[in-house]
This record gives sequence, structure tokens and C-alpha cells, in this order.
Amino acid sequence: METLEAIHTRRSIRKYTDRPVPRELVTELLRAAMSAPSAVNAQPWIFIIIDDRKLLDEVPTFSPYAGMCREAPLAILVCGDTTPE
Repeated sequence: METLEAIHTRRSIRKYTDRPVPRELVTELLRAAMSAPSAVNAQPWIFIIIDDRKLLDEVPTFSPYAGMCREAPLAILVCGDTTPE
């Protein structure tokens, strides 16, 4: 699949299975995310993997756009460090 085709045909998934996400897939996703460019190569991100059911159920209480966490088996919380160096 070409890059532009992937961008134009992407879709959001809001129905999840209760199967665990393989660690290899999580690692692959994180590697792809860390390959994204950042200004001056600062890479000001921190990725937090959440697969604990109690924590996943709590995420929507502080993030209004994360209601799907209640159904997902895993979430990746992306944090950005905005403090100047």
C-alpha cells in the first residue's frame, strides 16, 4: 500500500476484542512512533503502555476523548515534555 493511499483510506476502529495485544506488535508500533521527526531531534515524548483493566477503565475520567479505553485491551498514552531545555 502506498503512503498516500494509506492516509486517504484510513479509518478509526471503535470495536475491540478482549484478546491481549502481542508484545511484538506493541514494540513495532512504538518503534514506528519513535521514528517520527521532531524539532532539533528533541524527541520530547514518553509512551506509557496501559494494559491493566482497572487503569484502562480510569483513563476516560481524565481524558474526555478516551472513552474507547473502556473496551480496548491496551492503550498507549503519549505524553509530551514541553519544558524548555
